[in-house]
Amino acid sequence: MPGPLLHVGAQVLCAHGGSATPSAPNPRVLVGGQPTVVMSAPYLVAGCPFNVSGSPSPCVSAQWTVAATRVFSNGQPLVLLDSQALCAPNGTPLMPVAAQTRVIGT
Repeated sequence: MPGPLLHVGAQVLCAHGGSATPSAPNPRVLVGGQPTVVMSAPYLVAGCPFNVSGSPSPCVSAQWTVAATRVFSNGQPLVLLDSQALCAPNGTPLMPVAAQTRVIGT
């Protein structure tokens, strides 16, 4: 489905509310003056409050599993607002919440 491209300044959260940022932004494609993100770049999660029986078990990283099918940079699909990712070690989803809206990809 078409959706806005994610960029470095996009708000992305783990399912527990921790904020996530790309570990390797893609400087070859800019939107709003900010680098975009390719599917192969993992996200790093900070501030995840998740715990199991009182023992902390926070989301640490996330990897995209579904991204654009027609928009690529350096041979890698770009990440869209509706792309899907899984957090490690919990397997919960990563949720893009807000991104730029001027550039749409499919």
